[in-house]
Amino acid sequence: QVQLVESGGGSVQAGESLRLSCAASGDTISGYCMGWFRQAPGKEREGIAIIDSDPITSYADSVKGRFTISRDNAKNTLYLQMNSLKPEDAGEYYCAAGLLTSRACTLSMTFGGYLRFWGQGTQVTVSS
Repeated sequence: QVQLVESGGGSVQAGESLRLSCAASGDTISGYCMGWFRQAPGKEREGIAIIDSDPITSYADSVKGRFTISRDNAKNTLYLQMNSLKPEDAGEYYCAAGLLTSRACTLSMTFGGYLRFWGQGTQVTVSS
């Protein structure tokens, strides 16, 4: 069983940056597919970025070039560096993890249900 705890959310102005962290416990994350998802009020949850064990990354078009997902297996931590934030980036951000093939990992950005373990979320607010 993997436990995930997100941190680093907050309130920023448009154009500023934030770095989210997701600390894992219960197992080492090195072999896990991991990802970041967000949910804005009144909207469905959407996949933002995925990283597999190689690590190969995938991003939603809405964040490509602005966000960077990374992992530090030694610290058992997943990160999301968010630059040039926009008001539409606001929402609750969740990290998730699962033992998946590379193909399934890529698909998990669309089908979040593939990922078994989820954190409780951290809130990001972006004002214009």
